[in-house]
Amino acid sequence: MRYTFLGPAGTFTETALLAVPEVATSERFPSNSVPGALNAVRAGDADAAMVPIENSVEGGVTATLDAIALDNSLRIVREILVPIQFVLVAREHISLENITKISTHTHAWAQVRAWAEQRVPTAEYIPGPSTAGAALGLLTEHPPYDAAICAPAVAKTHPELKVLEENIGDNKHAVTRFVLVAKNPEIPAATGADKTTLAIPLPEDRPGALLELLEQFSTRGINLSRIESRPTGAFLGSYFFSVDIDGHIYDARVRDALRGLHRVSPDIQFLGSYPRADSRPTNVDPIHNEDSFDAARAWVETLFPQGRPENLQH
Repeated sequence: MRYTFLGPAGTFTETALLAVPEVATSERFPSNSVPGALNAVRAGDADAAMVPIENSVEGGVTATLDAIALDNSLRIVREILVPIQFVLVAREHISLENITKISTHTHAWAQVRAWAEQRVPTAEYIPGPSTAGAALGLLTEHPPYDAAICAPAVAKTHPELKVLEENIGDNKHAVTRFVLVAKNPEIPAATGADKTTLAIPLPEDRPGALLELLEQFSTRGINLSRIESRPTGAFLGSYFFSVDIDGHIYDARVRDALRGLHRVSPDIQFLGSYPRADSRPTNVDPIHNEDSFDAARAWVETLFPQGRPENLQH
């Protein structure tokens, strides 16, 4: 197996990838961007890619939400949760008052904004490709900034980087969710503590269109753990909804909901069913469990004592 991840080495994404047991004995390589990592899987250069998809502070990672929904060949097979801590690093020990420019990834900056306003209020923010990429940029000949915000692992790996401050995040309980994405993989077995991810285009912009989609879940007792709207890029006002639901495609209620969603939005994309990282079981009301669906199906069949009419055989 070959794995890729949002690089360079030392990113939180690599930390997430290393949490997958089989990665320790497999080849892995960094990609410069989320689309680059996913394209490596599409092209067959990697068997799977680890990418960030959601942060407890900043919400969905739009680059991933958009890139994974480009086609229906990629599927999520696993999720990993990584607690997030940040350090401020520089090439030399300098006082915070002398820092004029700081670089890091946009999601990281959102998680340290309050700290920055208090500790380095005059410093200019320079967006970086990743937290590790911003830190390693300090080691170039003429870095365009004085300091960077990154994971502690980067500073440990590169002792030439000097840690100016530790644990600088605004939210000490921040967590980022990462997903392992493969091309046309087998669907992981249902565990009773699963998620399913979907990309659902809004068929037309009219009153009640979103409600029709949401009703497919509510009438089957399915909880939405995340829903975000994203532009399709086709034209202004054209959107799709990136959705996580509690449940597995092997669950009768989920399969039934997908049938209903396909009728409303034929271009719906199934992006994977996989175990929850926190192993929290899905609570299902008795009227929506497997037995209730089986009983309902069997009851309908009893209404045709002579067998189903020919025009209903399909």
